[in-house]
Amino acid sequence: MTSLSRQDAEVQVRSWGFPTVYTWTDGPNAHYPPHRHGGLTTHLILSGEFTVCYPEDDPGKKETFGPGARIDVPAGKVHEVWMGKQGCTYVIGE
Repeated sequence: MTSLSRQDAEVQVRSWGFPTVYTWTDGPNAHYPPHRHGGLTTHLILSGEFTVCYPEDDPGKKETFGPGARIDVPAGKVHEVWMGKQGCTYVIGE
């Protein structure tokens, strides 16, 4: 996939129907312990790696995504997230 600028990526995420869209950057090896959101969220990876696990479904299974990947997390779904060694920048849609 051709790399998108931050602006183009935000426009793309808005086009998917998300009213709240912003770009976020996490530092190397950042970690978000298990949590949930009240609504559907999407993550469009611009750079770095984003690893997610759904501990209530399969606690040992982790999936890692890189630039160009879209990760949708359904409303109320418990998930845990780790960023790669270089950190990660991604566009969030809520």
